[in-house]
Amino acid sequence: MATSASSKLSKTVKQQYLDLPQGDEVQAMYIWIDGTGEGLRCKTRTLDSEPKTIEELPEWNFDGSSTYQSEGSNSDMYLIPQAMFRDPFRKDPNKLVLCEVLKYNRKPAETNLRQMCKKIMGMVQNQHPWFGMEQEYTILGTDGHPFGWPSNGFPGPQGPYYCGVGADKAYGRDVVEAHYRACLYAGVKICGTNAEVMPAQWEFQVGPCEGIEMGDHLWIARFLLHRVCEDFGVIASFDPKPISGNWNGAGCHTNFSTKEMREEGGLKYIEESIERLAKRHQYHIRAYDPKGGLDNARRLTGHHETSNINEFSAGVANRGASIRIPRSVGQEKKGYFEDRRPSANCDPYAVTEALIRTCLLSEVGEEPMTYK
Repeated sequence: MATSASSKLSKTVKQQYLDLPQGDEVQAMYIWIDGTGEGLRCKTRTLDSEPKTIEELPEWNFDGSSTYQSEGSNSDMYLIPQAMFRDPFRKDPNKLVLCEVLKYNRKPAETNLRQMCKKIMGMVQNQHPWFGMEQEYTILGTDGHPFGWPSNGFPGPQGPYYCGVGADKAYGRDVVEAHYRACLYAGVKICGTNAEVMPAQWEFQVGPCEGIEMGDHLWIARFLLHRVCEDFGVIASFDPKPISGNWNGAGCHTNFSTKEMREEGGLKYIEESIERLAKRHQYHIRAYDPKGGLDNARRLTGHHETSNINEFSAGVANRGASIRIPRSVGQEKKGYFEDRRPSANCDPYAVTEALIRTCLLSEVGEEPMTYK
């Protein structure tokens, strides 16, 4: 199995240094989304004392010409701290800091979708929108081959792997367990995990989160996964269709509700939202992967528990639909619905913003509305 050279360095030797006292000073790792809209970058600075609030964290900068975010002649970009988590790798009192990226003129970078998402969430905060996102991913070796698969072939067909147990069914559980505990330590609202349909494919769920918190927590959970995989010498892929053929793709099913939907008679509001979504299918498809729908086109074929990318559908307990109403929600006449269209590599800020715009702000048409 192809694993990285770094993973073979002695972790025992490294631990000798991590056990050294650090005095009152704190390491803060600043994390941001790069110009691909998918990749994450990070760098660390020393703070004189442990920060208790976001306001105590200084702004910073970086070279945007090396992250696909600016020209070399005008490359300084600003890092603006927005959310702070405990660092499960360096441990307390050290911090992980999720940042927004601003350009030289203090306007948001092209892949900084958080700023607009936060504005839209602020317009509907009295409706208390809750989200839960189901992040699927595939563990790969450094050669790009799924972890545990035969080097010159394929494992047995799908069937025994979903929620499977045993060395011949679960590939890479160590990564999953380490990531789960890292998320809990960091303060990420991870709520579950399971092996998925394709061997070496897994899923973790984050939520319920209200408003902008959904995007913040999912991005940090992804960062933690990449960082855990780095330690094990493997790669976490969010590609929506990493292996072509008769193998399931990877999505990021998004569960959504408002206060009204969660209360008695809420099914009426769920159905109204689904009607609005039905009239705006292409807008959502464009928002649900970083390439405007091109990535998802490989996954949303109407097969392997997906809907067809060109058609909108909805149904109770139907995993082949665009929108699924869970059976319990249909029976209790209240709760939430699941949008099964977002791709595994979606930007959660874009997905949650699109749902709010269509379902709660009643927007129509192929373009988002501009608000003052």
